[in-house]
Amino acid sequence: MVAIYLRGDALVAGRLTSYIFSSTMENYSKTRSVDQPCVCPFSLTPNTPEVRVKDGSKIRNLLRYALDRMEVKPRAAAHEEGGDQIHKGSPICRQLVFTASGKGVSKAITCAELLKRRVRGLHQLTKLANNTVMDVWEPLEPAAGLDSLTVSRKLPAIWILLSRDPLDHQQPGYQAPGRFDGLWAHASAREEGGGRGGHKRKRGGGGGARGRGRSRDSKADS
Repeated sequence: MVAIYLRGDALVAGRLTSYIFSSTMENYSKTRSVDQPCVCPFSLTPNTPEVRVKDGSKIRNLLRYALDRMEVKPRAAAHEEGGDQIHKGSPICRQLVFTASGKGVSKAITCAELLKRRVRGLHQLTKLANNTVMDVWEPLEPAAGLDSLTVSRKLPAIWILLSRDPLDHQQPGYQAPGRFDGLWAHASAREEGGGRGGHKRKRGGGGGARGRGRSRDSKADS
């Protein structure tokens, strides 16, 4: 009874605070938001690309860029002007990072999983963090004597490092290559089995029976 009573008080207090805040903010308008992203938690090589995933980003565009940087493609043996030799079949980058915050977190995870299915043997290291967003609110009527407000809020953020080179497997968030390949194969087999094994009902079966019944009745009447 005590726990329920305390939770009830907390719920009423939360609703009251929300009501007071909304009533107060009716006299304000949000002018700008300042994003303060957290520092990258990985020690990366200088040429490692960092893909920032937004809520409105297209997965196909993000995946195309990541594949262009990580996928092994044959290239020319030498530059047209210089004589520097390029090893055939070598990827452009050995590592790549996906990062996102807020509503873009799930999209960053999807990009990482799709990239691992296309590029085999990638080691993964995932870190969670929080980004700080500062919202600045200005009064609608400056003559009313209201001051500007700055509201700070936290957004969940994720950092996903994909690497061709081995990573520290003792760190939290490490995932070895091919760890969940069996789950992908099992899911694909279930989808294929469900598509092939499903039987569809024939249309007009009941109508045919009703038609035959009418023909027998018509013969009996004749």
